[in-house]
Amino acid sequence: MTLTIGIDVGGTKVAGGVVDEQGNVLASNRRPTPADDPAGTRDTIVEVAAELVEQYPGATAIGIGAAAWIDASGSTVLFAPNLAWRDEPLRDYVSKAIGLPVVLDNDANVAAWAEFRFGVAKHAESMVMITVGTGIGGAIVVGGNLWRGANGIAAELGHIQSVPDGHPCGCGRLGCLEQYASGNALVRFGRAGARQEPERAAQLLALAGGDPLAITGRQITEAARAGDGVAMDAFAQVGYWLGVALADLAQSLDPQVMVIGGGVIDAGPLLMGPLERTYREQLANRDRFPVAEIHAARMGNAAGVVGAADLARRG
Repeated sequence: MTLTIGIDVGGTKVAGGVVDEQGNVLASNRRPTPADDPAGTRDTIVEVAAELVEQYPGATAIGIGAAAWIDASGSTVLFAPNLAWRDEPLRDYVSKAIGLPVVLDNDANVAAWAEFRFGVAKHAESMVMITVGTGIGGAIVVGGNLWRGANGIAAELGHIQSVPDGHPCGCGRLGCLEQYASGNALVRFGRAGARQEPERAAQLLALAGGDPLAITGRQITEAARAGDGVAMDAFAQVGYWLGVALADLAQSLDPQVMVIGGGVIDAGPLLMGPLERTYREQLANRDRFPVAEIHAARMGNAAGVVGAADLARRG
Protein backbone atom coordinates (compact mmCIF):
# COMPACT_ATOMS: atom_id res chain seq x y z
CA MET A 1 0.00 0.00 0.00
CA THR A 2 1.40 3.37 -1.05
CA LEU A 3 1.15 6.18 1.49
CA THR A 4 1.53 9.84 0.63
CA ILE A 5 1.28 13.07 2.59
CA GLY A 6 -1.11 15.89 1.82
CA ILE A 7 -0.64 19.45 3.08
CA ASP A 8 -3.47 22.01 2.90
CA VAL A 9 -2.15 25.57 3.26
CA GLY A 10 -4.68 28.28 4.07
CA GLY A 11 -4.66 31.74 5.53
CA THR A 12 -5.19 30.52 9.10
CA LYS A 13 -3.86 26.96 9.26
CA VAL A 14 -1.48 24.47 7.69
CA ALA A 15 -3.15 21.04 7.89
CA GLY A 16 -1.43 17.79 7.01
CA GLY A 17 -2.32 14.14 6.74
CA VAL A 18 -1.02 10.72 5.76
CA VAL A 19 -3.36 9.27 3.13
CA ASP A 20 -3.70 5.78 1.71
CA GLU A 21 -4.71 4.72 -1.81
CA GLN A 22 -8.41 4.71 -0.90
CA GLY A 23 -8.36 8.31 0.34
CA ASN A 24 -8.38 7.43 4.03
CA VAL A 25 -6.51 9.80 6.35
CA LEU A 26 -4.41 7.66 8.69
CA ALA A 27 -2.81 10.46 10.71
CA SER A 28 -3.19 14.23 10.75
CA ASN A 29 -1.75 17.36 12.31
CA ARG A 30 -1.91 21.13 11.93
CA ARG A 31 -0.19 24.36 12.80
CA PRO A 32 -1.33 28.01 12.70
CA THR A 33 -0.27 29.79 9.52
CA PRO A 34 2.08 32.76 10.07
CA ALA A 35 0.37 34.37 7.08
CA ASP A 36 2.37 37.61 7.08
CA ASP A 37 5.69 35.75 7.15
CA PRO A 38 6.42 33.92 3.86
CA ALA A 39 9.52 32.16 5.20
CA GLY A 40 7.70 31.22 8.39
CA THR A 41 4.82 29.72 6.41
CA ARG A 42 7.26 27.76 4.28
CA ASP A 43 8.98 26.40 7.37
CA THR A 44 5.65 25.56 9.02
CA ILE A 45 4.83 23.38 6.02
CA VAL A 46 8.16 21.60 6.47
CA GLU A 47 7.44 21.05 10.18
CA VAL A 48 4.02 19.57 9.46
CA ALA A 49 5.40 17.28 6.75
CA ALA A 50 8.42 16.20 8.84
CA GLU A 51 6.25 15.21 11.78
CA LEU A 52 4.08 13.02 9.53
CA VAL A 53 7.10 11.43 7.85
CA GLU A 54 8.45 10.56 11.28
CA GLN A 55 5.16 8.79 12.08
CA TYR A 56 5.00 7.05 8.70
CA PRO A 57 8.55 6.76 7.30
CA GLY A 58 7.23 4.73 4.38
CA ALA A 59 5.48 7.75 2.84
CA THR A 60 6.68 8.20 -0.73
CA ALA A 61 5.71 11.76 -1.72
CA ILE A 62 4.18 15.02 -0.53
CA GLY A 63 1.36 17.01 -2.12
CA ILE A 64 0.74 20.64 -1.22
CA GLY A 65 -2.43 22.58 -1.96
CA ALA A 66 -2.08 26.33 -1.44
CA ALA A 67 -4.53 29.20 -1.71
CA ALA A 68 -2.42 30.74 -4.43
CA TRP A 69 -1.61 30.97 -8.10
CA ILE A 70 0.94 28.34 -9.07
CA ASP A 71 3.15 28.54 -12.17
CA ALA A 72 2.73 26.15 -15.10
CA SER A 73 5.65 23.98 -13.97
CA GLY A 74 4.03 23.42 -10.56
CA SER A 75 7.13 24.63 -8.74
CA THR A 76 6.56 28.25 -7.73
CA VAL A 77 3.84 30.17 -5.89
CA LEU A 78 3.43 33.19 -8.13
CA PHE A 79 1.05 35.08 -5.87
CA ALA A 80 -0.94 34.30 -2.73
CA PRO A 81 -3.30 37.08 -1.66
CA ASN A 82 -3.63 35.86 1.92
CA LEU A 83 -0.15 34.45 2.49
CA ALA A 84 2.23 37.24 1.37
CA TRP A 85 4.05 34.85 -0.99
CA ARG A 86 5.46 36.33 -4.20
CA ASP A 87 7.46 34.10 -6.59
CA GLU A 88 8.14 31.58 -3.82
CA PRO A 89 9.98 28.40 -5.04
CA LEU A 90 8.02 26.27 -2.60
CA ARG A 91 8.12 22.85 -4.24
CA ASP A 92 11.90 22.51 -4.36
CA TYR A 93 12.38 24.01 -0.90
CA VAL A 94 10.08 21.47 0.76
CA SER A 95 11.44 18.59 -1.31
CA LYS A 96 15.02 19.40 -0.31
CA ALA A 97 14.10 19.84 3.35
CA ILE A 98 12.18 16.55 3.64
CA GLY A 99 13.95 14.43 1.03
CA LEU A 100 10.80 13.41 -0.84
CA PRO A 101 9.31 14.44 -4.19
CA VAL A 102 6.72 17.23 -3.88
CA VAL A 103 3.70 18.13 -6.03
CA LEU A 104 2.37 21.69 -5.67
CA ASP A 105 -1.06 22.86 -6.80
CA ASN A 106 -3.85 25.34 -6.15
CA ASP A 107 -6.13 24.64 -3.18
CA ALA A 108 -9.31 24.52 -5.29
CA ASN A 109 -7.65 22.04 -7.66
CA VAL A 110 -6.68 19.66 -4.88
CA ALA A 111 -10.13 19.85 -3.24
CA ALA A 112 -11.77 19.15 -6.59
CA TRP A 113 -9.43 16.22 -7.19
CA ALA A 114 -10.51 14.69 -3.88
CA GLU A 115 -14.15 14.90 -4.96
CA PHE A 116 -13.30 13.49 -8.37
CA ARG A 117 -11.35 10.55 -7.01
CA PHE A 118 -13.23 9.70 -3.83
CA GLY A 119 -16.29 11.95 -3.49
CA VAL A 120 -19.45 12.87 -5.36
CA ALA A 121 -17.80 12.89 -8.81
CA LYS A 122 -15.91 9.60 -8.58
CA HIS A 123 -18.13 8.08 -11.28
CA ALA A 124 -17.40 10.88 -13.77
CA GLU A 125 -14.81 11.61 -16.44
CA SER A 126 -15.36 15.38 -16.38
CA MET A 127 -16.43 17.85 -13.72
CA VAL A 128 -16.48 21.51 -12.74
CA MET A 129 -16.18 22.49 -9.10
CA ILE A 130 -16.91 25.89 -7.57
CA THR A 131 -15.76 26.43 -4.00
CA VAL A 132 -17.82 29.01 -2.15
CA GLY A 133 -16.18 30.48 0.93
CA THR A 134 -15.10 34.01 1.76
CA GLY A 135 -14.33 34.22 -1.94
CA ILE A 136 -14.86 31.81 -4.83
CA GLY A 137 -12.44 29.30 -6.33
CA GLY A 138 -12.84 26.77 -9.07
CA ALA A 139 -11.43 23.71 -10.78
CA ILE A 140 -12.03 21.80 -13.99
CA VAL A 141 -11.40 18.12 -14.70
CA VAL A 142 -11.47 17.00 -18.35
CA GLY A 143 -10.86 13.43 -19.48
CA GLY A 144 -9.83 12.42 -15.97
CA ASN A 145 -7.19 15.15 -15.65
CA LEU A 146 -7.11 18.56 -13.99
CA TRP A 147 -7.15 21.37 -16.52
CA ARG A 148 -4.57 23.93 -15.37
CA GLY A 149 -4.37 26.06 -18.50
CA ALA A 150 -1.36 27.32 -20.45
CA ASN A 151 0.04 29.25 -17.49
CA GLY A 152 -1.13 27.09 -14.60
CA ILE A 153 -3.89 29.42 -13.42
CA ALA A 154 -7.00 28.06 -15.15
CA ALA A 155 -10.45 27.89 -13.52
CA GLU A 156 -10.44 31.17 -11.59
CA LEU A 157 -14.21 30.89 -11.79
CA GLY A 158 -14.83 33.51 -9.13
CA HIS A 159 -13.57 36.10 -11.57
CA ILE A 160 -15.84 35.47 -14.50
CA GLN A 161 -18.07 38.51 -14.92
CA SER A 162 -21.64 38.28 -13.70
CA VAL A 163 -22.72 41.93 -13.78
CA PRO A 164 -21.15 44.41 -16.24
CA ASP A 165 -20.03 47.52 -14.33
CA GLY A 166 -21.01 45.81 -11.08
CA HIS A 167 -19.31 45.78 -7.70
CA PRO A 168 -15.53 46.25 -7.83
CA CYS A 169 -13.54 43.08 -7.19
CA GLY A 170 -10.16 42.63 -5.58
CA CYS A 171 -8.85 41.27 -8.89
CA GLY A 172 -9.33 44.70 -10.48
CA ARG A 173 -12.44 43.90 -12.55
CA LEU A 174 -16.03 44.94 -12.00
CA GLY A 175 -18.96 42.62 -11.39
CA CYS A 176 -17.12 39.32 -10.82
CA LEU A 177 -19.09 36.29 -9.65
CA GLU A 178 -17.18 36.47 -6.36
CA GLN A 179 -18.93 39.76 -5.60
CA TYR A 180 -22.38 38.17 -5.93
CA ALA A 181 -22.08 34.54 -4.85
CA SER A 182 -19.43 34.28 -2.13
CA GLY A 183 -19.60 34.31 1.65
CA ASN A 184 -18.75 38.00 1.56
CA ALA A 185 -21.59 38.61 -0.88
CA LEU A 186 -24.00 36.74 1.40
CA VAL A 187 -23.08 39.08 4.26
CA ARG A 188 -23.43 42.14 2.06
CA PHE A 189 -26.90 41.04 0.92
CA GLY A 190 -27.95 40.30 4.50
CA ARG A 191 -26.76 43.63 5.84
CA ALA A 192 -28.37 45.59 3.02
CA GLY A 193 -31.67 43.76 3.47
CA ALA A 194 -31.66 44.35 7.22
CA ARG A 195 -31.14 48.09 6.70
CA GLN A 196 -33.83 48.35 4.04
CA GLU A 197 -36.46 46.02 5.57
CA PRO A 198 -35.78 45.73 9.31
CA GLU A 199 -39.28 44.37 9.92
CA ARG A 200 -38.46 41.31 7.77
CA ALA A 201 -35.09 40.87 9.48
CA ALA A 202 -36.23 40.69 13.10
CA GLN A 203 -34.50 37.37 13.85
CA LEU A 204 -31.36 38.34 12.00
CA LEU A 205 -31.08 41.70 13.74
CA ALA A 206 -31.70 40.09 17.11
CA LEU A 207 -28.71 37.81 16.54
CA ALA A 208 -26.59 40.83 15.57
CA GLY A 209 -27.58 42.92 18.58
CA GLY A 210 -29.71 45.21 16.44
CA ASP A 211 -26.79 46.42 14.30
CA PRO A 212 -26.99 45.57 10.58
CA LEU A 213 -23.25 46.14 10.19
CA ALA A 214 -22.57 43.46 12.82
CA ILE A 215 -24.34 40.73 10.83
CA THR A 216 -22.18 37.68 10.00
CA GLY A 217 -22.57 34.79 7.62
CA ARG A 218 -23.12 32.37 10.48
CA GLN A 219 -25.94 34.56 11.79
CA ILE A 220 -27.55 34.70 8.35
CA THR A 221 -27.53 30.90 8.19
CA GLU A 222 -29.04 30.59 11.66
CA ALA A 223 -31.71 33.20 10.96
CA ALA A 224 -32.59 31.69 7.57
CA ARG A 225 -33.10 28.28 9.16
CA ALA A 226 -35.51 29.96 11.56
CA GLY A 227 -37.46 31.50 8.67
CA ASP A 228 -36.11 35.06 8.68
CA GLY A 229 -37.19 36.67 5.41
CA VAL A 230 -34.14 38.82 4.77
CA ALA A 231 -31.73 35.99 5.60
CA MET A 232 -33.56 33.64 3.24
CA ASP A 233 -33.48 36.32 0.53
CA ALA A 234 -29.70 36.64 0.95
CA PHE A 235 -29.29 32.93 0.24
CA ALA A 236 -31.71 33.18 -2.68
CA GLN A 237 -29.57 35.90 -4.24
CA VAL A 238 -26.35 33.94 -3.82
CA GLY A 239 -28.06 30.81 -5.17
CA TYR A 240 -29.37 32.74 -8.16
CA TRP A 241 -25.97 34.03 -9.22
CA LEU A 242 -24.35 30.64 -8.72
CA GLY A 243 -27.10 29.02 -10.78
CA VAL A 244 -26.54 31.49 -13.63
CA ALA A 245 -22.79 30.90 -13.55
CA LEU A 246 -23.21 27.11 -13.54
CA ALA A 247 -25.58 27.31 -16.50
CA ASP A 248 -22.97 29.33 -18.41
CA LEU A 249 -20.31 26.77 -17.54
CA ALA A 250 -22.59 23.92 -18.59
CA GLN A 251 -23.06 25.57 -21.97
CA SER A 252 -19.33 26.24 -22.32
CA LEU A 253 -17.81 23.01 -21.01
CA ASP A 254 -20.62 20.40 -20.92
CA PRO A 255 -19.18 18.44 -17.95
CA GLN A 256 -20.85 15.38 -16.48
CA VAL A 257 -20.95 16.77 -12.95
CA MET A 258 -20.99 20.18 -11.25
CA VAL A 259 -19.82 20.22 -7.62
CA ILE A 260 -20.39 23.02 -5.11
CA GLY A 261 -17.92 23.06 -2.22
CA GLY A 262 -16.70 25.43 0.46
CA GLY A 263 -18.05 26.57 3.80
CA VAL A 264 -21.24 28.17 2.49
CA ILE A 265 -22.68 24.80 1.43
CA ASP A 266 -23.17 23.97 5.12
CA ALA A 267 -26.42 25.89 4.65
CA GLY A 268 -27.74 22.93 2.63
CA PRO A 269 -31.12 23.50 0.93
CA LEU A 270 -31.06 27.22 1.78
CA LEU A 271 -28.37 27.56 -0.89
CA MET A 272 -28.77 24.47 -3.05
CA GLY A 273 -32.52 24.98 -3.54
CA PRO A 274 -32.38 28.38 -5.30
CA LEU A 275 -29.14 27.40 -7.04
CA GLU A 276 -30.64 24.30 -8.65
CA ARG A 277 -33.90 26.07 -9.57
CA THR A 278 -32.03 28.84 -11.33
CA TYR A 279 -29.74 26.39 -13.08
CA ARG A 280 -32.69 24.43 -14.48
CA GLU A 281 -34.54 27.62 -15.48
CA GLN A 282 -31.50 28.97 -17.27
CA LEU A 283 -31.17 25.73 -19.24
CA ALA A 284 -34.89 25.15 -19.82
CA ASN A 285 -34.52 25.19 -23.61
CA ARG A 286 -31.89 22.45 -23.48
CA ASP A 287 -34.49 19.85 -22.51
CA ARG A 288 -33.60 17.73 -25.55
CA PHE A 289 -30.09 17.24 -24.18
CA PRO A 290 -28.79 16.03 -20.82
CA VAL A 291 -27.18 18.62 -18.58
CA ALA A 292 -24.63 18.16 -15.81
CA GLU A 293 -25.78 16.92 -12.42
CA ILE A 294 -25.24 19.30 -9.50
CA HIS A 295 -23.99 17.95 -6.17
CA ALA A 296 -22.81 19.39 -2.89
CA ALA A 297 -19.25 18.35 -2.09
CA ARG A 298 -18.88 15.34 0.19
CA MET A 299 -15.25 15.32 1.32
CA GLY A 300 -15.55 18.24 3.75
CA ASN A 301 -12.50 19.62 5.54
CA ALA A 302 -10.37 16.64 4.51
CA ALA A 303 -10.63 17.45 0.80
CA GLY A 304 -7.48 19.55 0.58
CA VAL A 305 -5.29 17.01 2.36
CA VAL A 306 -6.73 14.00 0.52
CA GLY A 307 -6.61 15.62 -2.91
CA ALA A 308 -3.04 16.88 -2.47
CA ALA A 309 -1.88 13.49 -1.27
CA ASP A 310 -3.50 11.69 -4.20
CA LEU A 311 -1.97 14.10 -6.72
CA ALA A 312 1.42 13.44 -5.10
CA ARG A 313 0.87 9.70 -5.56
CA ARG A 314 0.38 10.30 -9.27
CA GLY A 315 3.47 12.47 -9.49
